[in-house]
Amino acid sequence: MAISDANPDTSRYDAVVIGGGSAGLQAALTLGRVHRRTLLLDGGTYRNDPATHMHNFLGHDGTPPAELRAAARKDLAAYETVTVRDTTVTAVAAEGDGFRVHLGDEEVSTRGLILATGVRDTLPDKPGIPELFGDLVAHCPFCHGHEFAGRPVALLGDGTAHLQGIMGPVASSVTGLDVDTVASLERSGDGVRVHLEDGSSQEYAGVFVSTALTQAAPFAEQLGLRTLPSGCVEVDVLQRTSLPGVHAAGDMAHHPDLGMPMASVLTAAASGMVAGAAMVAYLM
Repeated sequence: MAISDANPDTSRYDAVVIGGGSAGLQAALTLGRVHRRTLLLDGGTYRNDPATHMHNFLGHDGTPPAELRAAARKDLAAYETVTVRDTTVTAVAAEGDGFRVHLGDEEVSTRGLILATGVRDTLPDKPGIPELFGDLVAHCPFCHGHEFAGRPVALLGDGTAHLQGIMGPVASSVTGLDVDTVASLERSGDGVRVHLEDGSSQEYAGVFVSTALTQAAPFAEQLGLRTLPSGCVEVDVLQRTSLPGVHAAGDMAHHPDLGMPMASVLTAAASGMVAGAAMVAYLM
């Protein structure tokens, strides 16, 4: 016998997804495919904002991130149970058997909550790095390494030592630099000139840096979610957090068996699909 809700409560959503990057968009799509009443809230900032193109994504290698998000938005428009709003969430709180989401003076309630708000990268404190980050300065060789092929690259900081082996077959040479010896970086043609404290300088095709991660939004703290040494939210294999009814996807969360999130657009989208499917199971 089919079960239908002839008089749905239009003041409450089955799920609210916070974050409009690939993880949040995929979670909303997964929920929409099985007709769960879903609200996607997109604050308009994304971890890969500095990147002009994304790489290592099957079928989308070299696609600007904004184009992928626009295509995903178009996909979501086909599902009547999914609503997308461009707005900033100010706070979230558990309430009864669900959650309340604050949008300034407005509030919405939901049975389930999927957080896909990402992380912020804290960069080495050297002039020139913020301006070049996401292009000639990068942290992920799978996203940017091939673009430096056949040319010298530099690794800046202790947290980049493992990149020596990864970039060895790609670059013509790999040079490790101590952060304290570097004065500044600047664009030089299609590469980077690294100025050292001793007055010398050297040109590279690109520079890899390690970044410290912090949550881009306060919601994990507001909900008291368990976190990991990486600064990310702890989730299980189904993207479930320590608080029932709250799932987390994308770079903001990872399983404790991983030392850090698998930071890529593709893996973020995959985790969003898992979070969405697991939320359907929770709602049942």
